[in-house]
Amino acid sequence: MEGVILQKDNDLIDSFTRDCSLRNMSKETVRSYISNLRVFKGFLDEEGLGLLQVNRNVLKDFILYLREVRKNSQKRIQNDFSALNCFYEYMVYEGVVDRNPVLEVRKRYLRRYKGSDPPGERKLISVEQMSDLIDSILDPKDKAMAMVLAKTGVRRGELIRMDLEDVNWEELSITLKPTPKRSNRLVFFDDECARVLRRWLEIRPKIAKPEESALFVSEARNRINRNSVYEAITKWAKRIGLHDPSSPKMEDHFSPHNFRHWFTTHLIRNGMKREYVKELRGDARREAIDLYNHIDREELRKSYSAHVPKLGI
Repeated sequence: MEGVILQKDNDLIDSFTRDCSLRNMSKETVRSYISNLRVFKGFLDEEGLGLLQVNRNVLKDFILYLREVRKNSQKRIQNDFSALNCFYEYMVYEGVVDRNPVLEVRKRYLRRYKGSDPPGERKLISVEQMSDLIDSILDPKDKAMAMVLAKTGVRRGELIRMDLEDVNWEELSITLKPTPKRSNRLVFFDDECARVLRRWLEIRPKIAKPEESALFVSEARNRINRNSVYEAITKWAKRIGLHDPSSPKMEDHFSPHNFRHWFTTHLIRNGMKREYVKELRGDARREAIDLYNHIDREELRKSYSAHVPKLGI
């Protein structure tokens, strides 16, 4: 019986994975959803239950398990339940179950109330602090990753997917891989970023596999992953007091996404037009007028060069 439930659950997860792809979710979103779903399935296995035997009591026990056994933060638990909610909504859509059991539990136990558990603000560091951070990084690859994140404002997943051929050294630009989240795929970098990046590329051939096309590679000689980027950035940020992993406050943490926050804020503070900042960030074009507002490439590059913060690296 357990073998039948196990196979049925695996088939449901595979079906859900295909559905996520059909809905054009990003690969990272799908990966995160399936990872969270596997954690839930592992919990159910211990209880001798399957994915179709879930009710509010099981879900309440799962919250306690995440909080007390896995020591997950409230935000992490909310993310877990976002994945479960999406899965059971799909089960309802396919007619596998009559109702989504996650909705009521999520609303009652994971809802944010005004004045309670304030999320805090993401840490914003100064130009001088960013300079100190990058200057403190001794590893050439880590320094290059940090510099590219700071000077382009790209997301972690976009950094991971960069290939050697994506870099235009004449224009000092990088063409990003297409994703559902991004409209403009072109980002620029400046001379000081180019110098740091070239230092990494001088030693890259000694590390990367000959056939590997990725711009940044791991010690395993292939493309870096999300965890390796996170661990590299937080390691150096912690060393100079910018990242406190033991603190529950968001403002005490510094992760790869803080570079995007820094990039955006300081471009605006330096006087760049907001529509240019949005273009460089690759924000989705939500309004009809955005579709017709074509920004000249050379004008955008010149504006970037004039407004991007200089770090003196």
